[in-house]
Amino acid sequence: MFRRTFWFSTGVAAGVWATTKVNRKLRQLTPESLAATAADKALETGARLKDRAVGFALDVRDNMARREAELGEALGIRENSALPAPRRYPAIENRTNPQYRDNPKYIENTTYSNDRNEDH
Repeated sequence: MFRRTFWFSTGVAAGVWATTKVNRKLRQLTPESLAATAADKALETGARLKDRAVGFALDVRDNMARREAELGEALGIRENSALPAPRRYPAIENRTNPQYRDNPKYIENTTYSNDRNEDH
């Protein structure tokens, strides 16, 4: 009697375990679950690629600064040479206003650059 009860209980436990495993696997293979898994993998891959790209950009920037210093020493260029002050352009709308005619306002942050080598 105990023998039959033992094997019956073992069979029930094995059936419950197998049913649970199969149901988990079926839930993993639903389209929603597959889409979520693919999205997670894509995000992980994107984060890894971003980290590698940032690391590469920092390496390039460090090597660029080192090479510029080497070239500066070779050419005898001072490292701390001051750039000319940015040009100030009077705002166009202030020309006709009598309040600003004698004391015009200036636009400080323009898109004009002092670097004349930018087109070369």
